[in-house]
Amino acid sequence: MAFFGLNSDYRSAVFSQIHQIVFHGNGGYTWSDVYHMPIWLRKFTFQEIRDFYDKKNEAEEKAMKKAKGMQKAKIHKPDINPSYKTKTSK
Repeated sequence: MAFFGLNSDYRSAVFSQIHQIVFHGNGGYTWSDVYHMPIWLRKFTFQEIRDFYDKKNEAEEKAMKKAKGMQKAKIHKPDINPSYKTKTSK
């Protein structure tokens, strides 16, 4: 480990964060742009993307639970009693 170099854990965390921003930024960021961002801006951007996807996942899970609840609901037939009788063919 060099005195002015980054240790391997920190480098791994930084490169992972850069990858997450580039990948989940949907083409809005290049690797070079994120690498050269000020640290505070990179952390802010990463947190905003994380919050967005967390909220999106929560909404999807809520919708899935609601859809499952609707599938389990029993479908009631209408309460209709016709006053006529039909003949069936033999």
